[in-house]
Amino acid sequence: MFGRSRSWVGGGHGKASRNIHSLDHLKYLYHVLTKNTTVTEQNRNLLVETIRSITEILIWGDQNDSSVFDFFLEKNMFVFFLNILRQKSGRYVCVQLLQTLNILFENISHETSLYYLLSNNYVNSIIVHKFDFSDEEIMAYYISFLKTLSLKLNNHTVHFFYNEHTNDFALYTEAIKFFNHPESMVRIAVRTITLNVYKVDNQAMLHYIRDKTAVPYFSNLVWFIGSHVIELDNCVQTDE
Repeated sequence: MFGRSRSWVGGGHGKASRNIHSLDHLKYLYHVLTKNTTVTEQNRNLLVETIRSITEILIWGDQNDSSVFDFFLEKNMFVFFLNILRQKSGRYVCVQLLQTLNILFENISHETSLYYLLSNNYVNSIIVHKFDFSDEEIMAYYISFLKTLSLKLNNHTVHFFYNEHTNDFALYTEAIKFFNHPESMVRIAVRTITLNVYKVDNQAMLHYIRDKTAVPYFSNLVWFIGSHVIELDNCVQTDE
């Protein structure tokens, strides 16, 4: 279920004459997005490759040229990603977009770049998007995306995920919904996410977890573990 994704960062697409790692190429890709706001069978591959190329430029810009993030933010380019998801454009586009976002956040190392990506709340909108979790591949990439985001949590970045004023913490509350998922790798990912959340020393966030989610989550977790213990005991009794 959690097979390694195809490595494409650094591969590059487009004409040889165009410098794919540049602000100019990002501007060109922005133009492609503006001309293809509606996903169709004819342009879906173009849109997937465009988003991949944008991600590649952002990863390159994180190390080499911060102006690409300035342009990305100025043109509100993340909204194109979200709009593509909201069009219910099929599992292929959905899987490719989740995979691409996962690779993007895995490879961003500077906090300033991360702040650019997390601003405007688009990532939280993606987290709460109604994906088809009956699709194993979508489930795998989604929970991997949440786990990658949880690894970026610290006292500074937590404010992009936990909103003290609205008492909302989608990264955490969406993840714990899958604590008893039938796929063991999903359950393991959920535990990793929760541990990454708990280690952030933010009192308002920790109070929210304690007051709003601790009782139902840990009660269900104990029940889940207990039911498996009973099943194991029954198996032992049967064998005897």
